[in-house]
Amino acid sequence: MVAFVAAIALWLGLVLGRRSGRLEAERRSRGDELAARDDAVRRSRAVLTGQIGEQLAPYFPGFPCDPADARFLGKPIDFVAFPGASGGVPGEVVFIEVKTGDARLSAPERALRDAIEAGRVRWVEYRLPVGGKSGAGR
Repeated sequence: MVAFVAAIALWLGLVLGRRSGRLEAERRSRGDELAARDDAVRRSRAVLTGQIGEQLAPYFPGFPCDPADARFLGKPIDFVAFPGASGGVPGEVVFIEVKTGDARLSAPERALRDAIEAGRVRWVEYRLPVGGKSGAGR
């Protein structure tokens, strides 16, 4: 009889322990999910703020050229500016990357910066084919 009561007590302890563990895991899972969602919302806001800031950057004080001379690209660089273009005579080409806070250049942005600083920039004039000699469909 003592063995039977001990077996039932053991079984009851096992059932309650499993249930308690499952409830704790569900509670922890919900907390992790909420934290992950909060983090995703925070990151999304930061990205959107950065994107809006990039678009509006030419109108902030200290932008390196006249906003009328800047053209937004977005990728791989935010702006290409042609100072003097609004007056009809562009004098140079300026590549501008906009960053907010402590954001750093990405690897492609660093590579582009390095290519520009090393003078690996060129001019290409491309003429569209005329008279059906486009080469399309070949």
